[in-house]
Amino acid sequence: MTRRPLPRILSNGGAQLARSRELARTAADSATDVLHPLITITRGLRRLAAAGRRRWAETPKERRGALLFLMASAILVVALVPYGPLLAAITLMASAAWQGRDRAAAATDGPDESQSQRLTSLYEALVPYFSTAEDPEPLYTHGGAWDKVFPTYAFDGGARISHLVVRYPAYFADGEPEARARIEHLLAAKSGRGREYHFLWDEEGNQLTVSVLTPLATDITAQRFVTAPGEIVLGFTDQTRVRRTLPVTCGEQRRDVPPVVWRTGPRSTEPHLLALAQPGSGTSTLLRSVALQALQHGDVVIVDGGGTGEYACLTGRDGVLAVECGLAGVLASLEWAAHETERRLIAINRAHQAGHPPPDDTKRPLWILLDRPTAFTHLAAADDRRDPQSLLQIPLRHGRLANVTVVVADQLDSMETLSEPVLHHTRARVVLGPATAGQVESVLGAPPHTTPVDEVPPGRGYARLGTGPVHRLQVPVTPHPYDDATTDAHRQAVLDLLPPHTTPADGGTMPEPTEDEPGPAKQKQEQEPESAEPEPVPVLTKPTKGS
Repeated sequence: MTRRPLPRILSNGGAQLARSRELARTAADSATDVLHPLITITRGLRRLAAAGRRRWAETPKERRGALLFLMASAILVVALVPYGPLLAAITLMASAAWQGRDRAAAATDGPDESQSQRLTSLYEALVPYFSTAEDPEPLYTHGGAWDKVFPTYAFDGGARISHLVVRYPAYFADGEPEARARIEHLLAAKSGRGREYHFLWDEEGNQLTVSVLTPLATDITAQRFVTAPGEIVLGFTDQTRVRRTLPVTCGEQRRDVPPVVWRTGPRSTEPHLLALAQPGSGTSTLLRSVALQALQHGDVVIVDGGGTGEYACLTGRDGVLAVECGLAGVLASLEWAAHETERRLIAINRAHQAGHPPPDDTKRPLWILLDRPTAFTHLAAADDRRDPQSLLQIPLRHGRLANVTVVVADQLDSMETLSEPVLHHTRARVVLGPATAGQVESVLGAPPHTTPVDEVPPGRGYARLGTGPVHRLQVPVTPHPYDDATTDAHRQAVLDLLPPHTTPADGGTMPEPTEDEPGPAKQKQEQEPESAEPEPVPVLTKPTKGS
């Protein structure tokens, strides 16, 4: 059976249909060009009408009558003026033409060539981590499209990634810290080193949001902060990490910045602080800042293990009981501090048993600030003397109830030399200077929420109070005022906060106590009765019916 040919109208109908479509498209384009002014004016009139409706809706009801009267008066004036209606129509058409113009910028869709190349490189680097051979439809394949896994991205002026949302497969172990650390390290390296990145893992939506954090302010100097007694400003952090702000003065400007506030006292859950850092990273600056704030309401004993005179400006000041940089003076001061803690505990317990408030001589806070105490540990071992850290056990263990606060600052390399009471009772932690994520986690007990960088300004680090979140930290600029490298503005800021002199300084060291003016240790011996053994601490007991 022979096959009949198709009718001519069906064989070439596709070509005629395509030609008809082309003619219709050409006619439409021509009509659009001819009617473009009319379309523009119509669009402008629609926008003006929408703006008028919004204005009418926003006007309070009690003012709409006056608005109607004003509009009617304007229309009447225009109608009475010669050529008024014509001028009003021309003005309306001109306004409509201006409002109806196409204001869409002719911006290119998608990234440019360099940005696309950077995203492609990042996509290829993630393929080994987000793909498996068993996945039938993998999101990540070599040579694949990056637009499926990067739904949102942004670049800074230097063509580096500033914001990125990454989609990853559901089988990725996003709950394991090691797996997360590998991805974060890769993204930080490919997106540009030298910046701090914040990673937000959405385990439910299988998305990772990468954001570049702005550097913390380094121009905040030491000053009187608006805080309550017992609150110490360790430094300042990001706006999104804390809910509180403090007014600070930066030069001639005043602004509100979010602080990291450490609360001390009898009700504090983190009564003692440990700060570790690399040499020259700002631990002495932190201790000076803490000392200047503590002297507003308490007394301070300072132990300078560095021996460089970083705290000479505090010698002989009101409230500064001692500034010791020798082993004998350190042992004497810490022994007095331990006895003072015991005395306060005994007085407070006796007052509680008698139903009275604590005595006044136990309410004033006592601060023990130690800079590099491990240096004296080696000296004490060489001289076969007692380790000064062993004298901190009583202030660390019972200092919260006795209003005694201990702050220890040392180097990261000396963390193993710190005694067990120091590591156990200092629940407020600070890490300053360049440090790896592992070092930060070993000190703070939790990994940082950002990627640590290699080069940071002095006083820059991380802080964690107890079991709270890890905060980025920038310590206020509190330099040694007697240092020649200190600027005049910073020197004057520190000198303005120093208490007045009460005892003349003798060569930068505290004078030896005499019989007329006994020191802290002799005062303690005069207050306590002479006995071979210290008085036991009474225990609060509930009276029985028979007593």
